[in-house]
Amino acid sequence: MVSPMCQYSCEGRDGLATDWHHTHLASRAVGGAGLVMSEATAVEARGRITPHDLGIWSDDHVDALADITASIRDHGSVPGIQLAHAGRKASKTRPWEGSDPLTDDDGWETVAPSDDPWPYESETVPTRAMTTDDIDDLIESFRAAAERAHEAGFRVAEIHAAHGYLIHEFLSPITNQRDDEYGGGFRDRTRLLREITTAVREVWPADDPVFVRISATDWLPDRESWDVGNSIRLADDLAELGVDLIDVSAGGIHPDQQIPSTGPGYQERYARRIKQESESDIAVGAVGGITTPEQADALVRNGRGDLAIVGREHLRDPYFALHAAQELDRLDDVEIPPQYYRAF
Repeated sequence: MVSPMCQYSCEGRDGLATDWHHTHLASRAVGGAGLVMSEATAVEARGRITPHDLGIWSDDHVDALADITASIRDHGSVPGIQLAHAGRKASKTRPWEGSDPLTDDDGWETVAPSDDPWPYESETVPTRAMTTDDIDDLIESFRAAAERAHEAGFRVAEIHAAHGYLIHEFLSPITNQRDDEYGGGFRDRTRLLREITTAVREVWPADDPVFVRISATDWLPDRESWDVGNSIRLADDLAELGVDLIDVSAGGIHPDQQIPSTGPGYQERYARRIKQESESDIAVGAVGGITTPEQADALVRNGRGDLAIVGREHLRDPYFALHAAQELDRLDDVEIPPQYYRAF
């Protein structure tokens, strides 16, 4: 799978897909990837990380995405979409512009489970704690986004509940200080994700998969935080709601996180634990530091995960999957575009 990777390439502030998105996503399908997942796609305008993020909060977004999903399918891959809301990490500039909070003229109010803003080194973006009416509206935004995504031709929907964005902010006690039914203990902090999952699953075709991306750990061992034990328990709850795969990443909730390693497959250990210790038979995908065909092959072949999710290596090499098939002597199992066959 091509991991969802933000491109920050929408023109203006309308969240509409451009030629860049078409080329970026379709070329990975040409390159042999089995599943091509779009970047984090905002279910409402204030859910964007930057003004240049992809969106799916209107029918105009459906029209802009439909040609892309058709190209992905035409080139033998499956189109997927990551449905997202950035929460308190919204309203900032693009990474190559500093990832700084936007000014009052350009930015917008962010929302989160509590009113603690993201701890920038300088000024902060004002953050408002969501009311229960806000939460109800958010759930409906995810439901409507899933309906639009299916209409646009996507076959896999992934709910983004990782990396310190809004749903992860509800999951983690680091960012959730609520004292209502959406805060406190494990069941209440996970309530929002369970309700969003139910809403998406209700409108998503039964035969098409729903994924959920989680941060398996907050990487904050010295504080009360989200950890792998919570993730294993959550995986079982999500399996009961019809989730087909847990996409296992980590971190992103706070800049004080302590990342133990960023070497090859550095997050695979979390995927392996969820797969081995979950009481359900939910599938598990591993992401992070998968850069070679041998790594991806061993992950699945040895039962440590069910899906190799490859991000940066797909940026470096759009044809990573074809090159992997070549190195593993499995070219007979992939469809090489006839225009490129002479190269393999």
